[in-house]
Amino acid sequence: MDGKKIFSREMICQENIFLRKFEEDEVPTKYQSVALIIGVTGIVGNSLAEILPLADTPGGPWKVYGVARRPQPSWNDDNPIQYIRCDISNPEDVQAKLSVLTDVTHVFYVTWTNRSTEAENCEANGKMFKNVLDAVIPNSPNLKHICLQTGRKHYIGPFESYGKIKTHDPPYHEDLPRLDYPNYYYTLEDIMFEEVEKKEGVTWSVHRPGNIFGCSPYSMMNLVGTLCVYAAICKHEGVPLKFPGSKVAWDGYSDCSDADLIAEHQIWAAVDPYAKNEAFNINNGDVFKWKHFWRLLAEQFGVECGEFEEGQNLTLQEMMKDKGPVWDEIVQENGLTSTKLEDVGIWWFADVILGSECFLDTMNKSKEHGFVGFRNSKNCFVSWIDKVKAYKIVP
Repeated sequence: MDGKKIFSREMICQENIFLRKFEEDEVPTKYQSVALIIGVTGIVGNSLAEILPLADTPGGPWKVYGVARRPQPSWNDDNPIQYIRCDISNPEDVQAKLSVLTDVTHVFYVTWTNRSTEAENCEANGKMFKNVLDAVIPNSPNLKHICLQTGRKHYIGPFESYGKIKTHDPPYHEDLPRLDYPNYYYTLEDIMFEEVEKKEGVTWSVHRPGNIFGCSPYSMMNLVGTLCVYAAICKHEGVPLKFPGSKVAWDGYSDCSDADLIAEHQIWAAVDPYAKNEAFNINNGDVFKWKHFWRLLAEQFGVECGEFEEGQNLTLQEMMKDKGPVWDEIVQENGLTSTKLEDVGIWWFADVILGSECFLDTMNKSKEHGFVGFRNSKNCFVSWIDKVKAYKIVP
């Protein structure tokens, strides 16, 4: 993969039509690789579901299974995948539905669940991941690789530890030791290391994105979608788009990880021998300031752009707590996909991101191992806003 955006939206649409025509004509396909995406309706899972079936995706042609616990949503059903509804927290459900997928060659694990404490996160997420591996590893004789997505909290600790523990000095690199605090990312890594030892020849990779820019109403960390919903409400009510964050976030440097780029990064690691059994950071490769992106957001929704105001102490969680009926009205008036505000507005997460400085990491290791992909974050931001609109999540 080169440094350009190699998978355009137009290519995706054309390829989806092409593949569906093949299916209708019942033309047999000889697959080189078979992917199992756990969390296919999530923010990166959705990108994987679009990119893996493309004709020029490395390692292909790919057959793709996509797993999620909800019914397949309308905004995801154009992807040429075999959708499997499965609750991976239920070991019986996992065994019944995933152990029969004996042709899987690559696992892409891009999901998580949230609990009230990190100790509970470790237990719940660890069980989910182990349920999947227990069903897949013994029953997939051709299994080659497992991609595990974690994140930058590997270096700074979970949300509950902020300000309580000493963290590393940024920019973060992959060789830094683990922090002395519970972290479900560490739990997932340890489970994977233990499980792959049971099957000779299976390799792994760990992917650590920063703040992900992408599109999925079912993501618990959907920053772009959340900001779009906030902007749409401001437009509907005729009020300025106030910045509900800190001065350090407004004026300081931030970065992001494009969801398509993360998917490309995982596919690269899954098929490139030089990327095996390694952990990698993944970000767009540039930086931005929220004061500039805030103006972009306002322009995209035709709303007055607010500035940072010292001492305002705004939070989206407080500002949006009574806006459910307003959102219902916006959905109905604009013929949008039926959603509830609590599903598409992840206010607590946006408050965390906009209320604190960004801790940057480095992409040197990925580059040294052969991945030179990147994104222009400004273009990325606008592109994902356009896609949120195209999915009719916001007007």
